[in-house]
Amino acid sequence: MVTFLRVLAQRTLAHSMGRVLAVLLALLLGQIPARAIEPGDLTLTVTPELSGNAQPYAREMVLLKLRGVYRTQILLEDVRQPALTNFSWTQLGRDSWSRTQLPDGQMALQFERTVAIFPQHTGTFTIEPFVHKLTINDNGERKLVEVRSEPIEFPVAKWTAETGGPDAPEPWWLPARDVTITDSWDPDPETVNQGDTARRIVTLEAQGMLAEGLPPRPIMRTRGIVTFAGPVKRETIITPSGPVARATYQWDLKKGVPEVIALEGIQIPWYDTLSRTMRVTEIPARQIGGGLPDREDDLKPPSPASWATIAAAALAAFGLGLALIGFGARRPVLRLSRGGRQALRRAAAAGDAVAFRAALGRAMQAEPDLARVWRADPDAAAALSALDRTVYGMGDAATPNLTELTQLFSRRRKAAVTVLAEEPRLAPLDGWGRPAR
Repeated sequence: MVTFLRVLAQRTLAHSMGRVLAVLLALLLGQIPARAIEPGDLTLTVTPELSGNAQPYAREMVLLKLRGVYRTQILLEDVRQPALTNFSWTQLGRDSWSRTQLPDGQMALQFERTVAIFPQHTGTFTIEPFVHKLTINDNGERKLVEVRSEPIEFPVAKWTAETGGPDAPEPWWLPARDVTITDSWDPDPETVNQGDTARRIVTLEAQGMLAEGLPPRPIMRTRGIVTFAGPVKRETIITPSGPVARATYQWDLKKGVPEVIALEGIQIPWYDTLSRTMRVTEIPARQIGGGLPDREDDLKPPSPASWATIAAAALAAFGLGLALIGFGARRPVLRLSRGGRQALRRAAAAGDAVAFRAALGRAMQAEPDLARVWRADPDAAAALSALDRTVYGMGDAATPNLTELTQLFSRRRKAAVTVLAEEPRLAPLDGWGRPAR
């Protein structure tokens, strides 16, 4: 009997210890035990993130960061958002729940939500409290509580510059973190002849905006072309850092005259909400008809070959070996690609030295033979050094004339011809090609 009682006591103790270990394991895994709610156990804060800690202008994006810290078990939850009168808004992604450690070492549940709001008018507004309805376990009892954030005074600044601003009818007010333009044609406009039609598609993207805030389709009209405007497609892409607005504009342009037509660029001013300055982006100017100006020599009809030319070609083929060692060899002509030249022209038109240097770097990486010719040219090498001093901040160098640099680096160059093959780069390491001793 004593033995039976002893075994029963051991089993009971083991069972109790198992329950204690289970509770300890639950605590280690971050489980919040049921306990009586005390002041400060449930908090909800709403914090607006302002660019440069400056008051926003109308239609400028502001991120509201919601953060709840709850030191209790939560069974159900529901966030009630205020009406947000005088604001447009969109939620960025889903709510986030995680465990967090408080300063006193206690573990708590953390709730996070991000809402992008856009004030519609100038003035001072109040963001009413957000309400988080929680069904909690209050010391073993199921209870419904409401956790409220504090109301927020939200001033929207008035535009004080002489031109532009949210209330000006022209130009269109475009507050964004960044604006990019993509321009595509089918076919290339310089190949369009009289009576032909080309389709132009321009895509405008603005970070930190909703699609409804993008400008209407620009007017594209000039002498000698008939324009048929296509539909405008707008979409808002939600990202964790904020919405990205995208508008796609489309035109069909029919060339009605034989002359070359110059289609002027269209400037789109926008307000940089990060640097708090006005900037300008541009739908680039293009030429319609007339052939490609950078390939005029290629487009000329070839002249008929004479007997003398044929004989010379045969002689050249027969003497190819002599030509390779310098007798009559002609150095090939190198030139920056058309896309590279366009990138330089766009950066020069915008006065953006950083973008100009980046485009030049990509060109040098893609065309190493041309890069070697530039480095060997004293004018090009000096211009590149001056540009590097400006971009990378090596001294107080003035920004060089980007238009002149575009002409310099767009020029045709003759490649240097080396008759003998270069020594292998690994020759100094593995002894290849060294004379025997």
